[in-house]
Amino acid sequence: MNQDYFFCGVGGSGMMPLALIVQASGARISGSDRALDQGRTPEKFDWLRAHGVTLFPQDGSGVVSRDQVVVATGAVEETVPDIGAARRVGATIKTRPQLLSELFNTAPTSIGVAGTSGKSTITGMIAWILDQAGRDPTVVNGAVMKNFADADHPFASARIGGTDLFVAEVDESDGSIARYDPTIAVVSNISLDHKSMEELRELFGGFVGRAATAVLNLDNPETAALAQDLAPGKAITFALGEEAADLSAHDLEALPTGMRFELRVRAEAARAATLNAPGAHNVANALAALGAVRALGVDLDQAVAALETFRGIRRRLEVVGTRGGVTVIDDFAHNPDKIAATLKTLHAFDGRLLILFQPHGFGPLKLMQQEFIAGFAGLMRPDDVLLMPEPVYYGGTTDRSVGSEDIAAGVRAAGRRAEALPERADCGDRVIAMARPGDRVVVMGARDDSLSTFAAELLARL
Repeated sequence: MNQDYFFCGVGGSGMMPLALIVQASGARISGSDRALDQGRTPEKFDWLRAHGVTLFPQDGSGVVSRDQVVVATGAVEETVPDIGAARRVGATIKTRPQLLSELFNTAPTSIGVAGTSGKSTITGMIAWILDQAGRDPTVVNGAVMKNFADADHPFASARIGGTDLFVAEVDESDGSIARYDPTIAVVSNISLDHKSMEELRELFGGFVGRAATAVLNLDNPETAALAQDLAPGKAITFALGEEAADLSAHDLEALPTGMRFELRVRAEAARAATLNAPGAHNVANALAALGAVRALGVDLDQAVAALETFRGIRRRLEVVGTRGGVTVIDDFAHNPDKIAATLKTLHAFDGRLLILFQPHGFGPLKLMQQEFIAGFAGLMRPDDVLLMPEPVYYGGTTDRSVGSEDIAAGVRAAGRRAEALPERADCGDRVIAMARPGDRVVVMGARDDSLSTFAAELLARL
């Protein structure tokens, strides 16, 4: 397709992989990014330029023709100059979910990975198994898959493969999951994150209903309920320690950098399996991936062998390094479920946790105030410390009635140590002042590339 595409926010974790896949189909790619204008992550934009992407300031100057397709994030913001320019010249405007779902639905075979938590990891696991099985999938992930990252592809959140098998992480938070018609629908879990439970049940129910096969988690009451509504033979189920599931994991054993478990599959001999990703939640993610590739007929022993060499997803419990006996970990956890999985995994081993949690908005803090407080208070140990800067605020009409101090006060009231400080830098200074050998510093938060840089800077200061 000899088409011109302009990506607004081309450096974003969701936009970049999509731009590269569209480019691989023969289209010309250009774009803008607020981070580029602000001088953030310059190495990413240098890489894009070197790979044939023309970059413009985000001032509308890159949108000049009605023949361009302008791709915006989920929300088309009329205040963005590129969108204004697209309206003026009569260019086609598509949202990212619109474009991604069109590519996804065009593929003869597709795997859509959905759920509140675990999507990026499951997508990465499926991608790696299919790659190792010679299936040449095209993959769009919301995070960097370490197995595909190398010197030439440092930002490997996509794998550009053939056109007949498409794997994508699918988001329910903006409702765009309704656009996808998967051959195989994977749902890891369903819990309160961005929408009400009623809306979520409808969205996930439709997604699963449109698929030929659904891969569903029996450990989560909401996904287990979806399995009961399906015709016999349509669901492949998985669970931890649950014999009733099609795939189950037993005798979980935590290793310093991963997990060992026994994999049982209905009517087959049990197998030993090893993962180089820590935590019981990653065993559940592995079962989801195994269910998805099983639906495509991939040999199970081959799939288990591939999982053993799966190197994980960037910013998912990623160890940045250790200095002076203190380990710094970078993690994407930002909702109560993900935070719980991270804390449980880290508490499988000794050492105090210094938790720096940067909320990604005032909205989630208000919606889930009690869940955040209960999660931290219930899973922190007496000597752990929680440090929170105020949420990122870009201006606008956001309701700022619940802030970081409200969460910290609730955690303190429950008998755990928590402080809210105005800026992230202040939290960093506190961490450096408090850290002692044996501690683990966890930098948690989402949607902010600079958190990884911040974690690296903390390590350097220790």
